[in-house]
Amino acid sequence: MSETLQLTMSRLSFPKLIEAVQNKDFPNSPKKFAADLILDPQSNDYAKVMAEVGNLATAKWKEQATPILQMIQGDRRLRCYGSGSEKLDKKTMKPYEGYEGYVYLSTSSNEDRPPIIVDAAGNPIDNANTMARNAAARKLYGGCYVNTAVRLWIQDNQFGRGVRCELIAVQFAKDGEPFGESPPDVTGMFGQVQQPAGAAAPSFPGLPKMPWE
Repeated sequence: MSETLQLTMSRLSFPKLIEAVQNKDFPNSPKKFAADLILDPQSNDYAKVMAEVGNLATAKWKEQATPILQMIQGDRRLRCYGSGSEKLDKKTMKPYEGYEGYVYLSTSSNEDRPPIIVDAAGNPIDNANTMARNAAARKLYGGCYVNTAVRLWIQDNQFGRGVRCELIAVQFAKDGEPFGESPPDVTGMFGQVQQPAGAAAPSFPGLPKMPWE
C-alpha cells in the first residue's frame, strides 16, 4: 500500500485545478485535474519521493524492479518525476521557466475525485461547495508555493508500466513570481493624442419635451 507523502513549499506549475482536462500527449486518456510540483533536488521532500518510488517498485516487481525502473527512466512519459531540464518548451526548446536546476513531480487526480483544496487555517474546502472550491483554486497560480499531500502508485496494466502520482490535497503557502512572460513595456511607444485645433465640443440635439413637462 502506497504512503501519503506530505510535501512542503513546492513551487506550483501548470495548475489545472478548477476543471479536469485531457493530457495532450495521450489523446484518448480520461480528463484529470493536474499540476506540476517543482522541488529542490537536494530537499528532503525529493528524497522521500524517490525512496517511495524504490519501495513501491520493489514491492511490485521484486528482483525485476531495477531493470524495469531503468526502462522507465529512459522515457519521461512513463514516470511522474524527472529533471527540470527535461521539461522543454517546444517553441524555444529550452526548459520552462522555473524548472532549470530543479526536479519536478507531475501529479494528477481523476475527474470524479478532484484534489482537496485546503484553506490557510488548515481546513479542507468541501468539493461539493463548487463556488468556494473554485474561488480557492483560482488563487493557486503557476509560480506560487504550496503544501501538498501526494500518493505515488505503480502502473502495470494494458497501457504499460510506469510510476504515477496522485494529487490528494493542496494548500497555498506563499506568493512567488508568477510564471509567464511579462507584458512588453510600451512606455514612449505612443505619443499624446492631439486634438484638432479649434475643434468645438460636440453638440447633441435637445431631448423632446415629455408629456408631463
